[in-house]
Amino acid sequence: MVKIRLKRMGQKKAPFYRIVVADARSPRDGRFIEEIGYYDPTKDPSVYNLNEEAAKKWLMNGAQPTAEVAKLLKIAGVTK
Repeated sequence: MVKIRLKRMGQKKAPFYRIVVADARSPRDGRFIEEIGYYDPTKDPSVYNLNEEAAKKWLMNGAQPTAEVAKLLKIAGVTK
């Protein structure tokens, strides 16, 4: 199964995440299919950027978002 999830980047105690489409069997920070955005929770307010067309394409093809990514997709207006 394909998932839309966060890939952790950044230094210790300063997380920065990339929103990626990856096979569910691959590790969190491992191999991925496509990068569709980023999320930075350290800023105030949190900053995110999302390629909405790519996200819609992957959702139409059956990719399942994780809980955190589902919240970001809802804020971006991609899902209801």
